[in-house]
Amino acid sequence: MNILATSAGYRPDGRGGARIGPMIEHAIALSGAGERPRVCLLETALGDQPGAYARWYEAMARDRPDVRPSHLALFPMPNVEDPRGHLLAQDVIWVGGGSVANLLAVWRAHGLPEILADAWRAGVVLGGVSAGSLCWHVGGTTDSFGPDLRLVTGGLALLPFSNTPHYDSEPGRRPLYQKLVGDGLLPAGWATDDGVGLHFRGSELVEAVADRPGKKAWRLERGDDGSAVETAVEPRLLPGAHG
Repeated sequence: MNILATSAGYRPDGRGGARIGPMIEHAIALSGAGERPRVCLLETALGDQPGAYARWYEAMARDRPDVRPSHLALFPMPNVEDPRGHLLAQDVIWVGGGSVANLLAVWRAHGLPEILADAWRAGVVLGGVSAGSLCWHVGGTTDSFGPDLRLVTGGLALLPFSNTPHYDSEPGRRPLYQKLVGDGLLPAGWATDDGVGLHFRGSELVEAVADRPGKKAWRLERGDDGSAVETAVEPRLLPGAHG
């Protein structure tokens, strides 16, 4: 039962497109699928923008022609006849970033929390970036409601922790997350700098990994005085990491 919760995914190719980055490669490797792995993308957090899926198929065709890529769109209706069967047949399910609040609402309308939990228990690797990281946790910080970061709860809670992505690149993330954990509004949890991912097996952290040097993961816990205690975790640099 593996989850790779990250602040990383694609890497730019310099032409306005994207390449399959080391973090997605790592999710595929964790599946142990061997030849012709099945990898499904969910871009619910972007409202299933067609361009997001086009980028996915283009990147996969260029970088991983051995992969059998697919996607599950829910707007305006599911694009596959049997979403449950489709997701349970995957080796990896990767969730893109965007509005985690909208993602969670739409997923619940279509029964995806239960389906994704069953896929996880069946051995499908669950992964994602930003909203696709936060969704597996209890809650965290989000800009889903506007430019000012706010608390979000109601995550799938497959991981019984809080979570915050983009810890080093969005200035408001760190102070808000510390306050929410210190005040007890969020349970202890994990934050990731851009480029960092957290690999969990069950609910246990296996390791932090990174697709670029100089980045960290962070463990946050509530101290006895009601403040947040922050501990840095050095990630392992993945093959293919870039500067």
